[in-house]
Amino acid sequence: MSEEKNKKDSLNEGIDKAKEVMDNVTEKASELAGDAGEHFVDIVEDVKEKVEEIISDENIQKAKVKANEIAEEAKEVLEDLTEKASEVVGEVSEHTVDFVEEAKEEFKEPLKKAKNFFQRLFGK
Repeated sequence: MSEEKNKKDSLNEGIDKAKEVMDNVTEKASELAGDAGEHFVDIVEDVKEKVEEIISDENIQKAKVKANEIAEEAKEVLEDLTEKASEVVGEVSEHTVDFVEEAKEEFKEPLKKAKNFFQRLFGK
């Protein structure tokens, strides 16, 4: 009976550690996606400022407007990318937790059968 408890404790400990690892992975991936997004936006803004410093005549003003449009589109794409990355990380985390919970349920029956077997074997 003590052996079964040790197995259950060990299984539960493993499940808890798996959940903890997935939470850490999710958190770090979200942080990295957010950091990358911030850096990309900063770079786009810096480029935009440099282009505006260089540009002065009317034809170049048109290019300036186009550059602003492109910069805005790039920001939107990056925001979408960051959001999608966070969603994917969240889904991965959910699926992993579901998998671990399902595995825990799947092990209950074999552990019960093993317990009954050993009880019959040793007459306890």
